[in-house]
Amino acid sequence: MKNNKIIIIGSGGHATSCINIIEKIKKYKIYGIVDNKKNIKNLSYNLIGNDKDLLKIKKKIKYAFIGIGQIKSPKKRKEVFDNLKNKNFILPKIISVNSLVSKHSQIDEGTIIMNFAHINMNVKIGKNCIINTGSNLEHDVEVGDFVHISTGAIINGNTKIGSNTFIGSGSIVNNNLKIGNNCIIASGKVVKKNLKSGTIYK
Repeated sequence: MKNNKIIIIGSGGHATSCINIIEKIKKYKIYGIVDNKKNIKNLSYNLIGNDKDLLKIKKKIKYAFIGIGQIKSPKKRKEVFDNLKNKNFILPKIISVNSLVSKHSQIDEGTIIMNFAHINMNVKIGKNCIINTGSNLEHDVEVGDFVHISTGAIINGNTKIGSNTFIGSGSIVNNNLKIGNNCIIASGKVVKKNLKSGTIYK
């Protein structure tokens, strides 16, 4: 594990959840927290710098993970992702040991599959997504980049979710639908029709 040190970007509640999952998979050793706030600490991990220190940190650490949440807009996560990639950090996919993920699924870099999520076969998930606690993606679902599928959401089979979309807690998206880019689906909603890009579904 000595070459698998990783930094966590951010210090809020989502970062804490990511830290817990990374600790349990035992593949990476968390080196510290990078945040533009001062005098912070997350669990037992100290602040080791801010965005301006990333090039210096990169000389010691090759892995980074984004612990910044995403509600409504993915803008901040996208900016951080691009900055880390430009500095040649590796952003691994992180899969909770408590999730159920088909070996026939595809998950791209920087994405986290959180506790008790269920990823069925032939699911494709893009870059830097949050598949949150207890969510369920059924067979042949396709998810774009920078998507947050929130706690307990159910995405039924053959559905396509566009990039930058947020799906709220407890929502259900029916089979065979197309949800466009940059959509927001409020918590607890049942989606029974296709949604055009930019739709806010309340």
